Amino acid sequence: MHTRGKPYLVLLLIVFLLILSMGCSSSYQDTNNEGKNDIPNKNIEEHDINLPVYFVEFSSNDAYLIREIHTIPHTKQVANAAMQVLIKDKKSILPPGTKILGININNGLATVDFSEEVLNANLGSSGEALGIQSIVNTLTGLPNIEKVSFQVNGRTDGRAQDWWGHVGLYNQPFTKDYSKVYKPAIWVTHPSPHQVVGVPLLVKGSALVYEGTVNARLLDSNGKILAETYTTTSGAPVRGDFAMSIKFDPPSSGEGVLEVFDYSPKDGSPQDIVSIPVQWP
Repeated sequence: MHTRGKPYLVLLLIVFLLILSMGCSSSYQDTNNEGKNDIPNKNIEEHDINLPVYFVEFSSNDAYLIREIHTIPHTKQVANAAMQVLIKDKKSILPPGTKILGININNGLATVDFSEEVLNANLGSSGEALGIQSIVNTLTGLPNIEKVSFQVNGRTDGRAQDWWGHVGLYNQPFTKDYSKVYKPAIWVTHPSPHQVVGVPLLVKGSALVYEGTVNARLLDSNGKILAETYTTTSGAPVRGDFAMSIKFDPPSSGEGVLEVFDYSPKDGSPQDIVSIPVQWP
């Protein structure tokens, strides 16, 4: 019995080593599949992209930025698509004929290479600073970009360094700055429309409101208020970020609406209301 059991144990050991080897091989292949993300998966539905884009707007005595959501077809070249919106929109301050020769994104820095037509703008010093910031805010709104640098025909020296004449590219790279974004007064970055929300519901965004106070309330499908709360922004009295959580008892099914707003200092009525449809867990 002892001599017969020995080969059996050896066989079991061989089978165990083969299984272990197969497991290691599978793990190695999974790790190296990360580089294949650019291969389309036909089983994944590709949705349109809602893209925050910033434009320069001029009033009779001021210049500032406005934030708009533009919907673009699904693409993997989102940064380039964002720049195309900035160039082609009727509110664009970029000169006609401006082209994007390339965008390189590395370690959070996006380097945008423009054609020489970009240098033909004539905006004045305040318009130039806001024009630069409109590009930077748009690109840094993407999850993989933290800073932005400009090039013209692959160069940053000579005429390119002076850019539009007043601000220049001397302090590159640029970072986001929402202090001159006057419209809309409030925007919400979380939750997304029609998102299934948990308890508590986290609400995040940016606001330029009286005394920095931002209010939020959650309504069911009949308009009944389930819960409400408020917070102050990080930048009062100028624009600042906000975050708050709402505890509530979710209805058994269906949808509701999250409203984020501020109260008018004149009559106390809700104003600047942002309504976001949400779903219950």
